[in-house]
Amino acid sequence: MKYIIGLAFVFILGALAYAGAAMLRGGREGKTKDGQMMRALAMRIAVSVLLFVFILLSYKLGWIHPTGLPAGR
Repeated sequence: MKYIIGLAFVFILGALAYAGAAMLRGGREGKTKDGQMMRALAMRIAVSVLLFVFILLSYKLGWIHPTGLPAGR
């Protein structure tokens, strides 16, 4: 479970870095070539939403359990 979540975070950060690189090497007047930056950001959003849904589903199925500090302390 940890590896799946970690891999998703690495992919999200990679897509963000790719979008930043596409923005820096963009075409004239701020337009990117073939919409590379927009596709990378859209992919980042899609993976983020899928990760959120996966974590919720994992909690509902009992694969993961909440931990942390007790609320009464």
